[in-house]
Amino acid sequence: AACPRYLGRVIRNVDLSKPTPLWMVERLRRSDVRSIDAAVDITNYVMLELGQPMHAFDLAEINGGIRVRMAEEGEKLVLLDGQEVALRADTLVIADHTRALAIAGVMGGEHSGVNTEKTRDLFLESAFFEPISVAGKARSYGLHTDASHRYERGVDSQLAREAMERATQLLLDIVGGEAGPVVEAVSEQHLPQVAPVTLRAERITQMLGMEMDPAQVEQLLNALELTTTRDGGSTGVAQWTVNVPSHRFDISLEVDLIEELARLYGYNNLPVRYPQARLAPQGKPETRGDLPTLRRLLVARGYQEAITYSFIDPKLFELFSPGVEPLLLANPISSDMAAMRASLWPGLVKALQHNLNRQQDRVRLFESGLRFVGQLGDLKQQPMIAGVVTGSRLPEGWANGRDGVDFFDVKADVEALLGYSGALSDFTFSAGKHPALHPGQTAAIERDGKLVGYLGAIHPELAKALDLDRPVFLFELVLGDVVEGRLPKFSELSKFPETRRDLALIAGRDVASSSVLEVIRDNAGEWLTDLRLFDVYQGKGIDPDRKSLAVGLTWQHPSRTLNDDEVNAALQNILTSLEQRLNTTLRK
Repeated sequence: AACPRYLGRVIRNVDLSKPTPLWMVERLRRSDVRSIDAAVDITNYVMLELGQPMHAFDLAEINGGIRVRMAEEGEKLVLLDGQEVALRADTLVIADHTRALAIAGVMGGEHSGVNTEKTRDLFLESAFFEPISVAGKARSYGLHTDASHRYERGVDSQLAREAMERATQLLLDIVGGEAGPVVEAVSEQHLPQVAPVTLRAERITQMLGMEMDPAQVEQLLNALELTTTRDGGSTGVAQWTVNVPSHRFDISLEVDLIEELARLYGYNNLPVRYPQARLAPQGKPETRGDLPTLRRLLVARGYQEAITYSFIDPKLFELFSPGVEPLLLANPISSDMAAMRASLWPGLVKALQHNLNRQQDRVRLFESGLRFVGQLGDLKQQPMIAGVVTGSRLPEGWANGRDGVDFFDVKADVEALLGYSGALSDFTFSAGKHPALHPGQTAAIERDGKLVGYLGAIHPELAKALDLDRPVFLFELVLGDVVEGRLPKFSELSKFPETRRDLALIAGRDVASSSVLEVIRDNAGEWLTDLRLFDVYQGKGIDPDRKSLAVGLTWQHPSRTLNDDEVNAALQNILTSLEQRLNTTLRK
């Protein structure tokens, strides 16, 4: 049933040392097909000319006769491209009496392939394989061939003999030899049966929104080599019985015929009627932002949006997420696109490499999309926004320096994203660990104790594996936490003066500056309007285990001027809390 028609022919005493004619080589080249040798070129040419894939075997390598069978589980076959595959039991193969010779409809085997130096006799194959028996097989083995593409989409079941005669004629004309008789094995009951299709005029009107003249319907269908017989139908409205040729295997339903009529009549000539519907606008929470605004924000900061595949190379997956089991596709497009991404970084880094290889020294890319975490039983699809940055801090220009981008430049971009929510103070940055990021330049980003993303430089080992010889910085955030904000509150500008105090503090080297700022904010009182860390110093005059932090504090009362006693009391409260909680003191 998987191969209801198989034709074979032996052609002896061929001379494959003869070159393929230039006219054929040129036609193949214009069809983006590489010339290999005369036998292969002729089968490829016939496939392009008639649409029937063919294959030529070296007759000397066939033991016994030809058998079309299902593969044995684990059976090995070395293909024409040199790749050895372990066949599965659901794979249809062409075999002799001892071994598999080819994956049916996909690719031949290396040991039975023709060789210009030693092949003298050919066995020429022309067959019809059921599309379902070939569909997905090439992808499952990581292959892409012209033959598999055609068989998957369907081939005329009556074309095999015509293709055999055409290929034989070309072979005899080009490489000589003597052709034997065509041997055909056919199972008529398993060949596609082309049944007549009934077409109703009222159905045409219903689907196209217009009436078509019966004579015009017949004219258009006859132009497609479809024969029509008109009768009045049970209601007196015109209808046709349409006989479909074998090469139009895509036509089996009434709607298929109506589609052909619309195509030939012209889509632009069909009447336009706009649908009408009652719309019920849905409310949107004012606290929730939108992705387009985030995109515009990053574009304004010099980024360009990238769109990459959701499936990546399993080897690349392992580099970015070592120890994590990838979610693999059952039928991947190719072997290097077989795993669903658990992060947006692999695709962005590949896009970065693509640009660097094309002399783009300054690259700033971002992407928004889904990442896939877990397996099918517990799969989570999480919207993310991520970016990759390398190169100079500013675009090339006479007034711009050539300083390279660093961790804090990218952190500023991330803070701009987080600040869009109006709740930047809810987010904290702390030293973190991620297998894809540099151990000393990684920040974990949290909101109310929940991890929402990472920021950092790419790990040196990962950079080496990817042949990246420059600093590269990455960030990735959970989109839902970035767009979830809070409404701003109006407060009248105070007409009273501000009071500013600067503190120079000595803290432990491992104390995070964010922890120091948090303690200050908690103890500065309600009239603190601004708090900034403007200097960090380690070096001469400072204990090697300590560091100096310079902090600026600003107070302002909305209805009166603050006096020194109030500000000094707040400062004393801050210093006491810093010493008790973080062993941080005023620098002497």
